[in-house]
Amino acid sequence: MFEKEKQEMIKAGMKLDRYGLISLAGGNVSLRMPSGEILITASGMIYEDMTPDDIVVMDIDRNIIEGTRKPSSDTDGILYIFKHMPQVNATIHTHQPYATAVSLIADEMPADLTTMGNACRGAVKCTPYSSPGSVEMGMDVVNNIGEQLAVILGHHGVMTVGDTLKQALNAAVYLEECAKGYLAARACGETRHLTPAQIKQTVEIYKFVGQGHGEIPKELLGKV
Repeated sequence: MFEKEKQEMIKAGMKLDRYGLISLAGGNVSLRMPSGEILITASGMIYEDMTPDDIVVMDIDRNIIEGTRKPSSDTDGILYIFKHMPQVNATIHTHQPYATAVSLIADEMPADLTTMGNACRGAVKCTPYSSPGSVEMGMDVVNNIGEQLAVILGHHGVMTVGDTLKQALNAAVYLEECAKGYLAARACGETRHLTPAQIKQTVEIYKFVGQGHGEIPKELLGKV
């Protein structure tokens, strides 16, 4: 069941590797079906070696519906996110190095680059440390994510969420891109900041990016 969605998850996992967000079998990808089932990638498997049969299907209470593989070690935390964030349909967990490095020097990564507003909806908080595989990791995500689409897990990695896998993947990829710029700037001195109005502008404009979303309203453009 859900063969198409499973293939999309595997492709998303391979893109995490392509963009340098994971190494080998790091991280995980999960997806909530409209009928309520949760699809989670198998533990300890390299994405390019996965087949749809390696994706585990379960209910929100962790009862296995389909699949013989051991699900991701972060399953308890992932299910906590799905239970407490009904608007979320997809999660992606990575060990991306640059964004994770921010958690070693700050409590938040500011939205000082337009792409942060575009893909993450603003500044991204860094959570306190919680052990991998724990439900506390999911609790930290829920408690710190706010209206954004990502959190940086202290000393660990990143968790992104979205209505779709594409939205969660975009948040992870662009967060890493922005983290590289942010850390480079921090290495040179103090950074300049976008204003709250400017950040809001980047969030609103991005809603019109892509095919089928219409032209950007003129009243959103210009200096704020």
